[in-house]
Amino acid sequence: MKNFVVLDLETTGLIPKTDRILEIGAVKVVDGEIKERYSTFINPQMEIPRRITELTGITGDMVKDAPLREEAVRGLVEFCQDLPLLGHNILFDYSFVKHDAVNLGLAFEKEALDTLQIARRALPELESRSLEFLCSYYGIRRENAHRAMDDAMETLDLYRILEKQFAGEHPEWFQTKPLICKVKKEGPITRAQIGYLKDLMEYHHLTLDVEIESMTKNEASRTIDSILSNYGRIARKRNV
Repeated sequence: MKNFVVLDLETTGLIPKTDRILEIGAVKVVDGEIKERYSTFINPQMEIPRRITELTGITGDMVKDAPLREEAVRGLVEFCQDLPLLGHNILFDYSFVKHDAVNLGLAFEKEALDTLQIARRALPELESRSLEFLCSYYGIRRENAHRAMDDAMETLDLYRILEKQFAGEHPEWFQTKPLICKVKKEGPITRAQIGYLKDLMEYHHLTLDVEIESMTKNEASRTIDSILSNYGRIARKRNV
């Protein structure tokens, strides 16, 4: 594979429906050489969980002035063009981009190569095939682990090593395959939901770790249901 985009994301969690992209790192390779890079933080419009900050080093101050996901994801889709993707556990990263792309009305159907899948076939004896472990195994330098662009570049280095070592004997391991991720478009939060959520928060003296206006309709419904389940409805005064 000579033309492709290496993709890595940092996110607020593991589930595309409830978590959000924090950082994008993408490297465009043409004729085997790096041609262009796309790197950006994203303001997730929610509080970054402490465990994610501890893992990535990304803080709220670092992303507060960053583009919103609509702008950043649209830019990534345009950057990728019709090229296949390369990543380490690429379906994870793809699922987050696909989720946001569908909600933006953008097409993002991709084929990809996964260095994790290649490593599982090529190196079954290793105790781990994580990117961190494989970089240590092959002596690939890691400067900023769990930062999107650094991980993308390390994935590219790993791919080149695996290709050189195993593609001659196992070319089938290096054939791209379609990424399958079914996503239903979610509409934005409605005015009625915004009003009801604000009323519930005021009544129960609650704060949310996410900006209400950034929610989808389904996210708002789940949040409302959770508040009602845990705190109850707003008690209405009876007229005497």
